[in-house]
Amino acid sequence: MRARCGARDPGCSRTVKAEPPPPSEGRPVNDVVVFSGTAHPRLADRICGHLGVRRSPVDVKRFSNDCLQVQLLENCRQQDVYVIQPLVPPTQEHLMELLLMCDAARGASAAQITVVMPHYAYARSDKKDASRISLGGRLVADMLVTAGADRVLTMTLHAPQVHGFFSVPVDHLTAIGVLADHYRGRDLSDTVVVSPDLGNAKTATQFARLLGLPVAAGSKQRLSDDTVVIDAIVGDVAGKRAIVLDDEIATGGSIVELLERLKDVGCTEASVTCTHGLFTGRAVERLSTHPMITEVVTTDTVPGRDDWGDLQVRSVAGLFAEAMARIHQGRSVSSLFEGVDPTHAPPQPRLPF
Repeated sequence: MRARCGARDPGCSRTVKAEPPPPSEGRPVNDVVVFSGTAHPRLADRICGHLGVRRSPVDVKRFSNDCLQVQLLENCRQQDVYVIQPLVPPTQEHLMELLLMCDAARGASAAQITVVMPHYAYARSDKKDASRISLGGRLVADMLVTAGADRVLTMTLHAPQVHGFFSVPVDHLTAIGVLADHYRGRDLSDTVVVSPDLGNAKTATQFARLLGLPVAAGSKQRLSDDTVVIDAIVGDVAGKRAIVLDDEIATGGSIVELLERLKDVGCTEASVTCTHGLFTGRAVERLSTHPMITEVVTTDTVPGRDDWGDLQVRSVAGLFAEAMARIHQGRSVSSLFEGVDPTHAPPQPRLPF
């Protein structure tokens, strides 16, 4: 793919590791116990590397009747336990692993169990938009708490209010600062940040503030899981390059539909960026060969695609490691999920009291 949309960042290889977080204060983190399921052990190892701890082993077995059994191979008694597991395909397998790991840690007398879930797939099932439809986001939240989770650490939920589904504390991180770093130092003249839908426009506006850019959004109607219609673009994109920001890309259908509308109103090219790059179905084919796309940028909240060499991956392991350290030490985590670095953008307005 062409690397236009400004000069290519020479520091961006296929996987770009985040800078190590500053030294943590207070309680040392070498007394935490970190486990990972089979969903994304590489991310767990990166997080442990930032924390300076080793990942404790887990034995996952499958019986002849297809049932799973999990055994934690590390002492958990009165320990601060962190279980790292994004919900990625096969989602149900990885969800069951996560539930069993929480149950095993609770049965082993862990002092606190924090579920570190970089991608919460069921967050998309967050509203009753049809008769007799299930609310998977709320159901899975209840299951995690029942299994023993005392706290949840996640990133970029499909809708921010989903964290209200949980009856335990939720720390909701954002990757827009990490993604914005990818574009800093480039020529961003005649560039606009574009959200695929109005629901994501607030996050796109925050992202645009980090880069000092204007923002636009598509008016989207979803017809099915992989079919959408975008009937209008709100904002001025004529003659400009776009940075398309989305929370999650699965099949790529929404992005392709958006690019067609952007082309119709005079947009010249687009860099596509998202937090959760699942890239299922025909997504790789659709996005890697689209004539308007100069690059695709994502994070490592989910496993990368080894068959897509041009994919740009930014690591969020440092963010998760710092959040885990702060949780363990009883310090504030809010600065990590506000998403606005005062170095690059003005502070958020505050109410006058």
